[in-house]
Amino acid sequence: METRPEVCIAIVGYGGMGKAHAYGYRIAPLIRTLPCRPRVVVITGRHAKAVEHAAHAYDIPAWSTDWRAAIERDDVDVVDVCTPPGAHVEVVVAAARAGKAVLCEKPLAASYAEGRRALAAVREAGVLSAIGFNYRRLPAIALLKQLIDDGAVGEVRLWRARWLTDEFADPATPFDWRFDRGLGGTTIADLGAHLIDLAEWMVGEIAEVLAQSATFIPERPDPGGGPARRVTVDDASSALVRFASGAQGTFELARSCIRRPCDMALEVNGTRGTLFFDYARLNELWFGAADDDPRLYGLRRIRAEHPRHPYAAQWWPLGQGVGWGSSFVNQVCDLLECWPEGPWEPSLAVGLRVQAVCEAMERSAAERRWVTLAEVERAAQHSE
Repeated sequence: METRPEVCIAIVGYGGMGKAHAYGYRIAPLIRTLPCRPRVVVITGRHAKAVEHAAHAYDIPAWSTDWRAAIERDDVDVVDVCTPPGAHVEVVVAAARAGKAVLCEKPLAASYAEGRRALAAVREAGVLSAIGFNYRRLPAIALLKQLIDDGAVGEVRLWRARWLTDEFADPATPFDWRFDRGLGGTTIADLGAHLIDLAEWMVGEIAEVLAQSATFIPERPDPGGGPARRVTVDDASSALVRFASGAQGTFELARSCIRRPCDMALEVNGTRGTLFFDYARLNELWFGAADDDPRLYGLRRIRAEHPRHPYAAQWWPLGQGVGWGSSFVNQVCDLLECWPEGPWEPSLAVGLRVQAVCEAMERSAAERRWVTLAEVERAAQHSE
C-alpha cells in the first residue's frame, strides 16, 4: 500500500514552462525515491481552449482560467508560477497569503522593486519558496560548481558567459508579450538571469557592472493587423562585471543571432586551472590544470555521466546522456526531498539578488556608466 503523503500542485501558466514543470512532477518519482508523491491537480491560463488542451495533453485532471480560484483550493499545497515575468509577482503574493508554498520561474519579476514585493510576501507568510534556476541541476554544470568548490581551478580570476539565440532575428516575428518590457522583462533578465545566477553561485557576489544594449528591430507587426507595435526590450546586451572577490567577468546575451538555437557557454579561469561548458554538448565539461603533464597540454573532455557525478547516477546507464527536461525533474526531486520542512534552494532571495544584477545592467546600459549593486538596493529602499 502507498503510504507516502501527496503534495498537490497548481501550475499557473500552460505554455512551454508549464509543460516543462508538469513533466518534472510526472517523472520525478521514477528517478528518485521521495518522501511524498507529487500530483498536479490543476493548471490555469488565460485562454480557455488552449489551457483545456494543455490539461488533457499533460494529463492534469482540472483546468481553469481563474488562477486565484485554483490557488485557493483546499487540496493545493504548492503553487508553481509559469506565467510571463511581469505576471509573476501578483501570483506569488496571492499564493503566499493563501499559505501555499511557491516555485516561481525566473526571472522573479520584471523589475527589482516588484521582486522585493514577492520576497516580502513569502517571508511574511513563512511559506517555502524557490526560484526556477533549473540549469544548476544539469550534471555537467553541477560538476563544474563542485570542482570550483573543491579548488580544482584555484582562486577564480575570470568568468565568461554567453547565451545566443535567433528567437528575435526575423523582423516578421509578430509582437507578443516577449517584446513588452513590462510583461516579458528584458533580454538581460530573460537569458541573463540564468547566467547571473550561475556566476554568483560559483564565483560569489557581483559588485558592479558596465553594460550596453541594442534593439535592432524597433517595431514588430501587430498580430491583429493593426499598426506596427513598438518594441520595448533589447535584442542584444553585453556587460563587464566585477565580483566582490576581485574576479572579473563578461556576459553576452542576444536573441538576434542567425542559426543560434540556444547556444550557452560558460568558462572559468583560475590560478590553477580552467573549466569550460558548452550547452550544445550538455553532458560534457572541459578541464585543464596547471600541474597537468605538459605532454597532455590543453583541456581534457569529461563525460559528466559517471555515477559519481552530480545527478548522473539517478538517470541512465553511463554514456546515455541527460537532457534539458531532466533538469526540471532534478529540480522537483531536490525540492520535494525536503518537504515540508525545507529549506528550498535556490530561494526567492537568490532570485531577488539576480534581479538586482539585471537591474544594474539595465541601468548601466541606459546611463552608459558603471553601476554598483549597492546603488540599486539603496534606490529601491528609498522609493518605498
